[in-house]
Amino acid sequence: MGIVIALVPVKRLDQAKSRLSDKLDAPARAQLMHDTLRRTVRALQAAALFERVSMVTLDTQVQAWAKGWGVHVISEHRAGLNEALDEARGECHQTDAVLVIHGDVAWLTVEDVLAMSDLAAPSRAVVIAPDRHNRGTNALLLKPPCAIPFAFGENSAQRHADLAREAGIEPAWYHSPTLGLDVDVAADLRLYEAAPFVLDD
Repeated sequence: MGIVIALVPVKRLDQAKSRLSDKLDAPARAQLMHDTLRRTVRALQAAALFERVSMVTLDTQVQAWAKGWGVHVISEHRAGLNEALDEARGECHQTDAVLVIHGDVAWLTVEDVLAMSDLAAPSRAVVIAPDRHNRGTNALLLKPPCAIPFAFGENSAQRHADLAREAGIEPAWYHSPTLGLDVDVAADLRLYEAAPFVLDD
């Protein structure tokens, strides 16, 4: 598929997982972000598809984790997820494709990454991996990187599909029980805690 860059956007830790605040205190929420990020980075690196894996964040602790894992850091300057990703995408010079994947995806596997890559075989492609409710977008592969605008947020999976069709690209969908779980609310946390793996560091 040529040169591919992975972008992993991460909120500031003091803002992350706020909807779990009644279940987890601040240090536990930070540890949750560390663990899901670590697993996501491992899967991306093991897939051996990427020219670079970049973490898009302003949080200094997250930046330190990223550097320790051999991950490039992009310090965002624009407010809002879509704006920050658009800024990061602008740094992907001479790149054939970009994969955006959220750092709170709990169970990402190498097989997920390779399957999305396989779906991007056409010269122009938009591959959407929705969350388990088929509303949000847990991962988005764009070929070329500026194929469509970013539209992350509520019901973003359908918005990304609509934008692809407006650009003359029929979107490809990748449904996966592993990539489909992002840990946002208590029900997600219960599924994550029942995970069939132990994340060792």
